[in-house]
Amino acid sequence: MEIALESLNLPKGSEVIVPANSFIASSEAITRSGHKVVFCDCDKNNYTISIPSIKLKITSNTKAIMAVHLYGHACDMDEILAISQEHDLKVIEDCAQAHGAEYKGRKVGAIGDIGTFSFYPGKNLGAYGDGGAIVTNDDNLVKRCRMIANHGRIEKYNHEFEGRNSRLDGLQSSILSVKLKYLDDWTNNRIFVADYYLKHLKNINGIVLPKRESWVKHVYHLFVIRTNKRDALQQYLKDNSISCGIHYPIALPKLNAYKYLNQENEDFFANDVDSQLLSLPIGEHLTMNDLEDIVKVIKEFH
Repeated sequence: MEIALESLNLPKGSEVIVPANSFIASSEAITRSGHKVVFCDCDKNNYTISIPSIKLKITSNTKAIMAVHLYGHACDMDEILAISQEHDLKVIEDCAQAHGAEYKGRKVGAIGDIGTFSFYPGKNLGAYGDGGAIVTNDDNLVKRCRMIANHGRIEKYNHEFEGRNSRLDGLQSSILSVKLKYLDDWTNNRIFVADYYLKHLKNINGIVLPKRESWVKHVYHLFVIRTNKRDALQQYLKDNSISCGIHYPIALPKLNAYKYLNQENEDFFANDVDSQLLSLPIGEHLTMNDLEDIVKVIKEFH
């Protein structure tokens, strides 16, 4: 994401809008690129960036929007692009959790100006170590990103500017090339698991299920529910040998890293629900017996 941001050549100190519910990688890339983080809220139904909140945060210094396709659900890109065109903003797509996700039939990543993917081992398409990719339809950005990632050069020793060493290891590339062949099948399995949860956990008092908008292909990197009894439910699941995660336990504006922004007390949905979010097990490894057990334990708890 730092390379992508640098390639856009935004004025130093530009404001970049980023959702309050995300991993810190989304926001720290902005600051480390010499720009200013401006948090906005997330949608109450699908947890992606809130369109009304974006509009409230735009100033004369705003130069870009970080559209995070969170949990595998695509953002409302038509609305984001309309805003960007009206205000002459760049759009960076954070696709770290959205390998293969679609917005109205289009793969995420190159709908905006530039997109980034993570190949961290826990992702839907993960390597055996760290890695990532940048995608764009802009040939000039392609060249600039390649140069930034390779010491500011295309030809050996012909350095046009200072860059960095950020080249994907050949071994990781080989692993990803093999795993890529299975991504669609793994994604279909994740959707099956999510559909099972949506069917069998609906109408349970105290649990709010995530919404899948009709215009997306949701790849379900995570399946996140909300409950006021989050910690008790997590412990009950753990006591029954079912592991869960929390994504994310502290909304980004409330982190010590961002106290200087004074946004921890803003009237954000994201600031209110970080104590309620719980990620249920999801992945191609789950069997039907696993799913039945998970649903059974959750129903017993409630």
